[in-house]
Amino acid sequence: MADYKDPENTLVIETTKGEVVIELRPDLAPGHVERVKELAREGFYDGIVFHRVIDGFMAQVGCPHGTGTGGSSKPDLKAEFTDEPHARGICSMARSQMPDSANSQFFICLDDAGFLDRQYTVWGKVTSGMEIVDTIKKGEPVSDPDSIISMKVAADL
Repeated sequence: MADYKDPENTLVIETTKGEVVIELRPDLAPGHVERVKELAREGFYDGIVFHRVIDGFMAQVGCPHGTGTGGSSKPDLKAEFTDEPHARGICSMARSQMPDSANSQFFICLDDAGFLDRQYTVWGKVTSGMEIVDTIKKGEPVSDPDSIISMKVAADL
């Protein structure tokens, strides 16, 4: 196992393009971090595709249908908006027009996206593998999309 600063708050994602490591931020969004870890531990994200990937913006994943129309069977989360900027590598929850509608879908910022600040819940940051995220197949929707093979909490590895 690699040496992670805080294994309980680190995600290791094996994608079809390679490994991505995310440092979770329970200090910013404790409810969202708990949900992402819970879903990862249940294997929810394993096999799910990156259904919406916009060059220079973000890569979105977490819909069980692969279309951006669904979430987990768990209740939606209350927004945990902060002043943390949506910079390159930031992980944030996707949601509908309703602020308290985040569930399982999230996105990784491919570039700075300050227009999202204080409107979406930031819960983590890619600490290793951003060059992998950059190679994820683009599209809206993505044809023959890349996917998460497995997403685990580092403490469980």
